[in-house]
Amino acid sequence: MSNRQNGLSKLTKSLAYCGSVSLFALAMAAPAHAQVEEIVVTAQKVEQNVQDVPISITAISGDRLTETGTNSLENIGDLVPSVTFRKGTTNANSAIVMRGVGTITFSVAAEPSVSTVVDGVVLSRSGQSFIDLLDLERIEILRGPQGTLFGKNASAGLVNIVSKGGTDSFEASANAEYFEGDEYRFRGSVSGPIAKDLSARVTGFYGSYDGNITNINTAATTAADSGKKVNGYEHYGARGILDYNGPSAKIRLIADYFKANDDCCAEVTGVSRGATLDAELGLPGGVALGEDQRYVNHNLVTQSLDTQWSLTGSADIDVPGDHVLSVILGYRNWQNTELREGDFLPRAVVGTAQLHDEGFVETDQMSAEVRLASDQSKPFSYQVGTFIWHSNNKQDFTRRDIVCSASTLPVATSGATPCDVNNTTLTTFPTATSASDVNSTNFAIFGQGTYRFTDMLSLTAGLRWTRDELSFNHFRAPGVNATTGLPLTGPGVSGNPAGGTVASGGNGTNVSVGESANSNFSGKASLQFEPSDDLLFYASYTRGYKGPAFNVFFNHTAPTNAVPIDEELSDSYEIGMKSQFLNDMVQFNTSLFHVTYDGFQANNFIVLNGATVTNLTNAGTVRSKGFEADAIISPVQGLNFRGSVAYADAKVKKFNPNPITNAPDARNGTRLPLAPKWSWNVGADYETELGASMKLYASTIYSYTGDQFSDLGEGGPIDSYGIWNASLGFGDADDKYRLTFHARNIGDTSYILLNTSAGQRLHIPRDADRYFGATLSAKFK
Repeated sequence: MSNRQNGLSKLTKSLAYCGSVSLFALAMAAPAHAQVEEIVVTAQKVEQNVQDVPISITAISGDRLTETGTNSLENIGDLVPSVTFRKGTTNANSAIVMRGVGTITFSVAAEPSVSTVVDGVVLSRSGQSFIDLLDLERIEILRGPQGTLFGKNASAGLVNIVSKGGTDSFEASANAEYFEGDEYRFRGSVSGPIAKDLSARVTGFYGSYDGNITNINTAATTAADSGKKVNGYEHYGARGILDYNGPSAKIRLIADYFKANDDCCAEVTGVSRGATLDAELGLPGGVALGEDQRYVNHNLVTQSLDTQWSLTGSADIDVPGDHVLSVILGYRNWQNTELREGDFLPRAVVGTAQLHDEGFVETDQMSAEVRLASDQSKPFSYQVGTFIWHSNNKQDFTRRDIVCSASTLPVATSGATPCDVNNTTLTTFPTATSASDVNSTNFAIFGQGTYRFTDMLSLTAGLRWTRDELSFNHFRAPGVNATTGLPLTGPGVSGNPAGGTVASGGNGTNVSVGESANSNFSGKASLQFEPSDDLLFYASYTRGYKGPAFNVFFNHTAPTNAVPIDEELSDSYEIGMKSQFLNDMVQFNTSLFHVTYDGFQANNFIVLNGATVTNLTNAGTVRSKGFEADAIISPVQGLNFRGSVAYADAKVKKFNPNPITNAPDARNGTRLPLAPKWSWNVGADYETELGASMKLYASTIYSYTGDQFSDLGEGGPIDSYGIWNASLGFGDADDKYRLTFHARNIGDTSYILLNTSAGQRLHIPRDADRYFGATLSAKFK
């Protein structure tokens, strides 16, 4: 546990007390009756009040995302306790976990378990979604399998992101933000009519941040100078939307571009690696600081460079018989370049090698969906559709080692002997390069209908037939010495070709190929009981599905890795309640769930020549069970109290036995990685007039995340932590201008997102330290 996490200081407690008293006083002073805000969602592909949807769902408006400073999906868990974010060294290796379940893999031939949909288009890779959240209408978090209507890679849940569109009258807005650590963010948007029934919106943004970790290396290959901050970013991009809203059709066209240059994410050393290597690192304050470590000594700065652009077209067209025909077409191109420091030392020394990685991933995806929906107000309503999707994922990856067991150079003051890179007799340079090409095609036909027996009782049932086709071509020659070209292995560098040796059942070449096809029926059934307009009970069963995969990564070797990883199937049972009462001043929703996953696709960490690498496999059966509850109380106009809690007991039920000994897996009964049992948040926001010309805005939220583990088998423990954020703003009476002051992590609670190699590799997020900032916004109409 961090030394800084021994409770709030007296000052912090005083601030909390004053804040509570102030909110209470403001509540007592406010005279007007209030109601909880109504949010319209498309969680079932048609517009509905979120309270009428028989699904465990949290909807967050774009305004609330802005008010809470939620700029990306990385910190969405602060608002939705059942969501956990897995931060990798690059966006390509990051993932979303929901209810303790998520696929964590480096393979380019595997899909996430939590799907991300942006303006109706399913994203191919999780990393595509970790972009800045800007100018959004809302985000919908759908928990549990959502495959009947959404289909693609939604076996554990779904994040549905909807952008703001054009407006009937001219609007413009601008935001400028500054936070400690030289973090700047700028955003501007313009929208309005351009012709009859035609409107548009254009949004642009820029952001930069130096970082929260200091690299003390004096010769880092990509750092400008010693003491450079890392784990920062530079982001910029633009989005254009054209909306046609005619009497019988709605059409939307979207084009966007996003660029990210992140020197992220350097993994810090938080435990001793031995006296010699500790001295070699020479970190201020030493190495054994755990989650309080804020220094690295890396001669390669880890970076994640992203470029993404997309085109989306959608249409809702009225057709005879009170039906609506919906069409969504999408194309996205995403490129990610990774530079990774893998040994976490300033140089190679005798007995400890240098390991540097460089990777490039490009994803091209195209999709089309056509749906026909009946009048949803009729006693029997339905929608049917078809979906086709194709993705081509290419990856190039190179690993470069420097290894020496002896050196003619003198012993350094640290006690380590540096490798002499000019002596190619004593120093070797194991290296290898791989090239992967993966093609994935998904075709589906689906339908869902709801029949109302009475005004209070209804039944919803749906079915989806899915066809997946997956193929790959992977090239990698055995490792060689970069200086001689002769065969050589090294840390994380294999001596086997991608095709495997003939003796092991491979083809003896440098090429491995494979293909897999699978068909599946999935679906759901849900019974809804609505005794009143403000009360809904539901019980549902859902059969979830995620398609087959291959373990296509740098060290892929046939025949073991060329065997298809079977589909992942889930059975989900859920009961829930949605309610509003006291004249809609109080909203309370809750759900109980139990989900079992068979053929769970999981990432195992194994050691290859002394380096930790990953291996995707059908691990066996896991289950997640628990409950969720959230409440909003709006006692008076402008004041909202909010609270959410999630309990998820996500465990390995039975992993496949050892294929050689048939012995049971030692991880049976252990918790899944990144699956805290308890997560919750409480907060409040308030808006009131200050005289005739000003308004006051105040908000606060405290988010708690329970203890968890980084890896399967309960490896890499992560301590529980709680983060308290608050903001205070002042604006004019018409809210044209607003100045808001922010305090993040008021309790200065240090925490980590990932713990690998027993503390030798820790991910320290931006919010692991207290910092302050301000936002200046302007609106014009």
